[in-house]
Amino acid sequence: MSTAPSCHDALWHVARSELYVIDPATLGIRAANPAACRNTRYSADQLTALRLVDIAPQLAQDDLDGGGADGKPVSTHFARADGSRYPVTLHLVRIRHDDAPALLACVDDDSTAMALARVQSRFDAIVSHTPGLVYQFRLDADGNASFPYVSEGCQALLGLPPAELAAQPERFLELVLPEDRQSYLDAMLSSAGTLWGWNWEGRIWIDAWKDVKWINLRATPHSLPNGAVQWEGIMTNITESKLEGLEVRASRARLAELTAHIEKVKEQERTRIAREIHDDLGGNLTAIKMALAMLSARLPDGDQALHDKAAYVDELADRTIDAVHRITLDLRPSILDFGLVAALDWQVKEFSAQAGIACAFQSDAGEVQLDADQATALFRIVQEALTNIAKHAGATRVTVRLQCGREHVGLNISDNGRGIAPADRSKPASFGLRGMAERARALGGTLHVTPAEGGGTVVAIKIRRQGYNSAP
Repeated sequence: MSTAPSCHDALWHVARSELYVIDPATLGIRAANPAACRNTRYSADQLTALRLVDIAPQLAQDDLDGGGADGKPVSTHFARADGSRYPVTLHLVRIRHDDAPALLACVDDDSTAMALARVQSRFDAIVSHTPGLVYQFRLDADGNASFPYVSEGCQALLGLPPAELAAQPERFLELVLPEDRQSYLDAMLSSAGTLWGWNWEGRIWIDAWKDVKWINLRATPHSLPNGAVQWEGIMTNITESKLEGLEVRASRARLAELTAHIEKVKEQERTRIAREIHDDLGGNLTAIKMALAMLSARLPDGDQALHDKAAYVDELADRTIDAVHRITLDLRPSILDFGLVAALDWQVKEFSAQAGIACAFQSDAGEVQLDADQATALFRIVQEALTNIAKHAGATRVTVRLQCGREHVGLNISDNGRGIAPADRSKPASFGLRGMAERARALGGTLHVTPAEGGGTVVAIKIRRQGYNSAP
């Protein structure tokens, strides 16, 4: 078995390039390093039994005589033991080995370089077509920050050349608006501490365009051996979508305000109409009933037909008074004047009597101090929910539960009916649920519809009581 040259023996064994000692006269291989054995898949003994042209069949004599032996690169292909071939770049250098002239062949596997070039080309193509800034960000253990890699998207997004940001990484924090910097730093340190994804949205000032942009930063962290953390991620411009989102929220807020105003006006009009019906029609009907009683008393005893007619008119007046009373209650139940708890208790009993469904009301407070508009809106939501249960649920039991907290009021209406399919909630004509949700939203609250345990549906409403404008 041939041995490697004694000079630079460690380098001979660890070199990534293939190294061969060649006899200049016969081109026989005197020695080969481990990298040569790995790439050609020959053993050292097998290689030393071959000539250079055996593993480089395309190598011409001109390549050896015309400069190859002067250290100039020669491109050719090597053949492996299994017959496969791979491209190489060959350098031949004249040396002395064992006190005899020799050639040292340094061979670099071009297939790896070509694969790396293809990967780099694909990476460059992906990065160049990515709508944003692709980057690496590093935070050292001493707090020093740097950008090891910044794509060309830096100029379009931040108004800075990539080289300038890489040379002055502190420039990025300077771009972030002062009111958003703390959230940026908190998100970075949290991601570094937990090694969870870094997801941050904030505003930056682009001095080149004198403009503010919203950006989204998403990056994945990993720790480095020296205690540093490095992220690979992307920054994108979300200004347009963010402004649209803000406009949508503002529009929803205006819509909720308008809905609340409309509901308030509607309830006021209902109250006015109910009062007029009660006062005017009710008073007139009472007067008619009294006059009819006086007339009936003066009818001749022998005229049974007139007595029957008077009795019919009296009964008709009673039915009309009942209708006026019912319409007045539908428009604005006077029971609301006694508080929400009393009104809900009355409504539940009325529903149970009219629909023939067992219905129970529970409250953890004797009374709830609510604004009149809030109390009316909650009462209407319960009315609508009970109406929907009677029409669609097929339930045999309903429970209405009022829960009063220091800051919030909650209402749960549950039934044991067939439940609501998800598709039913989005039906074009499903105005009942939408109306309830809009009423709750107009109160600054929420409404959720969920399946009940054992079947049925739970409608949960939660609103903030007047005087509490923000969460603790």
